[in-house]
Amino acid sequence: MCGRDLGEVVEYHHPVPKSRGGKGREPVHPICHRTIHAHFTNSELARTNGDPQALRDHPEVEKFLTWVAGKPADFNAPTKKKER
Repeated sequence: MCGRDLGEVVEYHHPVPKSRGGKGREPVHPICHRTIHAHFTNSELARTNGDPQALRDHPEVEKFLTWVAGKPADFNAPTKKKER
């Protein structure tokens, strides 16, 4: 999602949630994975149909991607959840 090289710690994200019939998995940084789930519900993720650009276009995710761009691959920090 962020375009950075993967580090030693990798998590796997289901672009279409398993609960919505998704089977595919994509490797992502843990901080990117937490950011996805902090800003999107499974229903919202299912509606994107796994389109990574739809995730990148979210204003808060866009802000996160700008911030994380220069960080090392294994960089980690707390992730703020979206206020609902």
